[in-house]
Amino acid sequence: MTALVASSVGLAALAHSGATGVMKERMDAMGEMGDEMKRLAPMMRGQTEYDPDVVRNAADTMIGHAGKQMTELFPEGSNGEPSEALDTIWEDWEEFAALAEALRNTAEGMKLAAANGLERPGDMPGGGMMGSGQGMMGTGQVMMGGNQTMMGTGQGMMGGAPTQMMTTEMLAEMPVNAGFMAVTQTCSACHQKFRAEDN
Repeated sequence: MTALVASSVGLAALAHSGATGVMKERMDAMGEMGDEMKRLAPMMRGQTEYDPDVVRNAADTMIGHAGKQMTELFPEGSNGEPSEALDTIWEDWEEFAALAEALRNTAEGMKLAAANGLERPGDMPGGGMMGSGQGMMGTGQVMMGGNQTMMGTGQGMMGGAPTQMMTTEMLAEMPVNAGFMAVTQTCSACHQKFRAEDN
């Protein structure tokens, strides 16, 4: 999770060189979202004090750049250097648009869950949401582990034709960690298919 957040922020900063117009607008938007994820990551790990207002503000940033606001920043013909946007965005527009909307929904869920606070180890059977086995976000056959990830390409929420399994309302009732991870997984799924890898 930390590596994903850090690499997204770093890549966004490098990619801005030479960008203009709508390309720069979307790179700036991605950079703002990356900055917010970087700010939230240590809080979600319990390394910094939890502040629900910081979560809400970060979620508002995501919501403001997601859904239609995001897709409008990707008109046809707006790829090429220095953009990292792949042609698959326009080839699989329906999936791209669904992920953009999923980002809005998961960010809204995270915002609504801000008052719920963090789930701590021991709150759930089997080691908790961030645990390594039976918890919600472990590495086994759990909600966000292995090939069962919410937004993954296997048996998960966004495999094949995108469908939203975790609704905003469901996330709103969960610890805020779940919303954060849902946002992270959404970003990861989009990056894997629609953004050029940094070589």
